[in-house]
Order: sequence, then C-alpha cells, then structure tokens
Amino acid sequence: MTRRVEETAVVLQAASVCLCYPDERVLETLPLVRRAVTELTAGTPRDQLSAFLDAVDATSPSELAEHYVAIFDRRRRCCLYLTWWTHGETRRRGGALAALKQRYRCAGAEVDHTELPDFLPAVLEYAATVNLTDGLALLQEHRAGLELLRLALRDARTPYAAVVEAVCALLPGPSPSDIAAAKALARTGPPDEQVGLELAPFTARRENQT
Repeated sequence: MTRRVEETAVVLQAASVCLCYPDERVLETLPLVRRAVTELTAGTPRDQLSAFLDAVDATSPSELAEHYVAIFDRRRRCCLYLTWWTHGETRRRGGALAALKQRYRCAGAEVDHTELPDFLPAVLEYAATVNLTDGLALLQEHRAGLELLRLALRDARTPYAAVVEAVCALLPGPSPSDIAAAKALARTGPPDEQVGLELAPFTARRENQT
C-alpha cells in the first residue's frame, strides 16, 4: 500500500471519529487521532484536522457535547445523513438506505443496525477500514450534499467545518465556494475524473464492530 493510500485512510478514519458525538469513548480516542494526524504529510487535511483538534482541546467536554447537539441535532442544514441531502424524508430514501446496506454487505462489512448506513461517520469508517476505493466513490456520489454540509458548518462558525473540509479535500476537483455553486453541482453532478489513487479494495471487516 502506498503512503498516499495509507494517509487517505487515516484522514477518513480520523474524520469519522471527530464527527461522532463526543462521548467518553470518542474523547479517549482523540489523542490517538492527534498522533496519527501529526504524522500526515503537510496539506489541507492535516491542517484542518489539526485545527479541529486544537479547538476540542480548548473546550470542556460538556461544552463540546452541547455544541455538537446544537449543530447537528438542531440545525436541519447541518445534517450528517447523506441520503437526506438527495432524497429528503421521502420513500425514495428508504430504498437508497437499503441499497447502501447491501453495498456494505457486498464489500464484506458488518452492518451496524444501531445507526443508519448513510451516517457520515459510518460512511467514512467504511471507506477507511473496509473498501477505500468504493468508499471514496460513495463520497463522490454524494459530493453535492457533502459540500452543502461543509458550507452550512462554515456558516455556523463551528470547528466541525474543518473536519468536513479535510474530507472534501480528498475528492477530485475544487470545492464550491458558495451555496449556489454547490446547488449547481447537485444539478450537474460532481467531476467525473477518478480520485487518482491506485487502490486495491480493502477486504478486512471492521475490527471494532460489536
């Protein structure tokens, strides 16, 4: 595995942890995330993840938890569920979720029934630990929603914007600079160029699945 592939997986796994609710388990994992991020090659993903981790270090656990709820549970525009951006609360979303579960199974992933399969941290973990090629393709398929989330988090002036910035920096083509451009991306589709990594699909199952 090349260093670039390894670092891409590290960024995705780090982002997965950072975007989860900051309970005791997540907070205990962040020092490990910090060490992994520090070893990344200089660039946008390392800078953005480091900025987020710095913000977390300057925030008490209770304040961070309250902030997470305020951003992701109370702001509809900061939705972490990718199919919501494409289907909203419609019957079509149910079909998309079922297809996503099947996609995970075909790749050898254990499906976590405690969370919807389009939950962004789950998608990022799938990409990082199960099938990097397909995971990046999945993120690219949902690029417009991902970029709209990035812009909404940026407008909310939350450190969580930096995490999504790090993920978007891994995908081909520049990120839209504003909501109008992101909506245009939704209409026209993301750049169809390949991500540019020479990858072999990961076959390992999630190690932390219960």
